[in-house]
Amino acid sequence: MMALEWTNDPAQRLEASGQSLEYACWGPAPHKAPTLVMLHEGLGSVAQWKGLPEALAKATGFGVLAYSRAGYGASDPAVLPRPLDYMTREAEDVLGQVLDAAGIQHCVLLGHSDGATIATIYAGSVSDMRVRGLVLIAPHFFTEPQGLAAIRAAGEAYAKGDLKEKLARYHTHVDVAFNGWHDAWTHPDFVEWNVADAIDHLRIPVLAIQGRDDPYGTLAQISEIEDRIYSPVETLILDDCGHAPHLEKPAPTQAAIEEFCARLDRLEREEVSLA
Repeated sequence: MMALEWTNDPAQRLEASGQSLEYACWGPAPHKAPTLVMLHEGLGSVAQWKGLPEALAKATGFGVLAYSRAGYGASDPAVLPRPLDYMTREAEDVLGQVLDAAGIQHCVLLGHSDGATIATIYAGSVSDMRVRGLVLIAPHFFTEPQGLAAIRAAGEAYAKGDLKEKLARYHTHVDVAFNGWHDAWTHPDFVEWNVADAIDHLRIPVLAIQGRDDPYGTLAQISEIEDRIYSPVETLILDDCGHAPHLEKPAPTQAAIEEFCARLDRLEREEVSLA
């Protein structure tokens, strides 16, 4: 039985790891269909997915759950400074409880940027048979000089430009959202951060999507998946596209996600019929 109300009412909250997190749902509930669980980027939230969750629910027939991690959107604030392994902690300490709270039965984790990394760590380190596939949009597994430079530039834009004003439209605790992300990535010790070994333990299909002009990560991040993974992987590399393919190139991005989910669903049905 579902523990939370399956609704896109922005006033609803779920509890995970002692935190109150905002969430929204679209399409069928988990006991009626598989679920796409959406994990946002390092400065993201439920609202910043725009119309993608509803569009995917309609196109795939899956339910869709999006939530804002602590420190983002209207969720509880996070304690700063964030630890440098904050993505690993999010995967191991929080994500499973979110899936439990939502009553998830079969799901695909769809993550963008930090969210894609968290999804990979979870699937690679937690034995959870509910997770049947991963959609990784602009994932990162190790630091790169150009990505760190882009984050430092974002810090300048936040301090001196209009980035803070733009983010404040989406985040109740905007300084917590920005500084938690920025200060971790620009910490001197973070240059050694590397979680690529999580890929070695994946045993489920993966769709990896990245813009060729992503300022936060090169195609080396996608190559890392291809070189290390033991399970099926598909890639979509988009020209003239930066860090947010789902917003910059929505048509091909959504089409690839829809096709991936449809294939997974067919495989699941075939396995059930053979049993």
